[in-house]
Amino acid sequence: MFQVITKKNFKMILNIKKTLLLTVMSFSVTAVTAQNARSGYFVDDYTYRFQMNPAIGNSKNFVSMPGLSNFNISENGNLHLTDVLYNIDGKTTTFLNPGVNASEMLDKIEEKNRIGVNLKANILSTGFKAWGGYNTITVSVNGNADIMIPKAFFSLAKEGLTNKTYDIRNLGATSSAYAEIGLGHSHDINSNIRVGATLKFLVGAGYAKTKINEANLSLGEDYWTVTTNANLEASIKSLQYETELNDNTGHQYVNGVDVDNFGVNGYGLGLDLGVVYKTPVKGLTVSAAVLDLGFINWKNNMVASTNGVKTVNTDRYTFEPNDNAENGPTFDDEWDKLRDDLSAIYELEDMGDKGSITRALNATVNIGAQYDLPFYNRLNLGLLNTTRISGEYTWTDFRLSANIAPCKIFSASVNGGMGTFGASFGWMLNLHVTGFNFFVGSDHTPWKLAKQGVPLSSNASLNLGINFLF
Repeated sequence: MFQVITKKNFKMILNIKKTLLLTVMSFSVTAVTAQNARSGYFVDDYTYRFQMNPAIGNSKNFVSMPGLSNFNISENGNLHLTDVLYNIDGKTTTFLNPGVNASEMLDKIEEKNRIGVNLKANILSTGFKAWGGYNTITVSVNGNADIMIPKAFFSLAKEGLTNKTYDIRNLGATSSAYAEIGLGHSHDINSNIRVGATLKFLVGAGYAKTKINEANLSLGEDYWTVTTNANLEASIKSLQYETELNDNTGHQYVNGVDVDNFGVNGYGLGLDLGVVYKTPVKGLTVSAAVLDLGFINWKNNMVASTNGVKTVNTDRYTFEPNDNAENGPTFDDEWDKLRDDLSAIYELEDMGDKGSITRALNATVNIGAQYDLPFYNRLNLGLLNTTRISGEYTWTDFRLSANIAPCKIFSASVNGGMGTFGASFGWMLNLHVTGFNFFVGSDHTPWKLAKQGVPLSSNASLNLGINFLF
């Protein structure tokens, strides 16, 4: 595109690529999510099945061990370390290395690369039999974040500013954090049907969403056309945007945020509903649940935006090769003009506080079927579909499991899954002796690790907990 590439411009391009690379690496390596292990849905006396279906009651009362009652950590996504790290001449390098073929690398990248971060940490939990059924009380904290990175993002990073069009409009992220107090109850309607519900009182800490509604870079042989439309909204107590004046354009833009202190910034309600039905077919039980039906009303909504669509058309694609030219503009002069044109496109304007907003929770649907084998009633097969409903960040998982309870104090599961984030292998071991329960399992067992112990796949998890039975 440029007739002349100077050292200064070359360094700028390297900085752009480094920024893109660090963004990708931070998303693909550090994204972790915690949630109830789906591998335990059909496991006898797995203590926290009620959090996946509130109609499922435990056979014993329990109280949790604070901080370690239901510990979960997992990583989910369709962008893996092996997509961005390569071995060249015996050394680990990034996909930006010239030795990595661009077309082969980009063939491994999905059109939409998604990483979900969902945290639910139990602070205190208890369950007990009373009032004709099983009751639960839980106090927990929740954090949710979803990130979308389009393939064009990687194409721009790998190929550089070539003569083509890059559409990165699907780049965005959303997150929220809140605490909840859940009160649950389940009981039998008759010998075949059991129902349950959990009412949740929610206290919001923060919510944020950013979306690139339009970002189109058309880089032709004799012109550039760049169009953007971006929006950022954040609802966090005492948050204010920091702004700075661009001396070249006279535009006041957002260059950071300032939060004096975190605190309560919203309230809401949530509801879990579930049902379990023993069918007329001997040994076959079906179940269904809808979790996190509800909303949070956030007190304030601080918005930063491009304030509509911004477009720059320019033919400043040629530059004076002589930086020391006495007559006419130098390369630096021309680049400064181009930089000033482009800078106004991505600078967000502080639109102020738009008042309170109400946002729905990310609901989850679980549908399961369990069949007790007639030749050995301590062994059953289970099929579970889990779908998390979150707009463009929606994902689903199908899981087939074999579950066994060979004695009164031990149960286990092995299972295989397939869904939005590919195939997975899961398992769970559950020990429940008098007065004590310990479980450990995984929905996504990592088979290969980097030297640093990081899974090469973006799908890995660990679930364990200690509870006291009575």
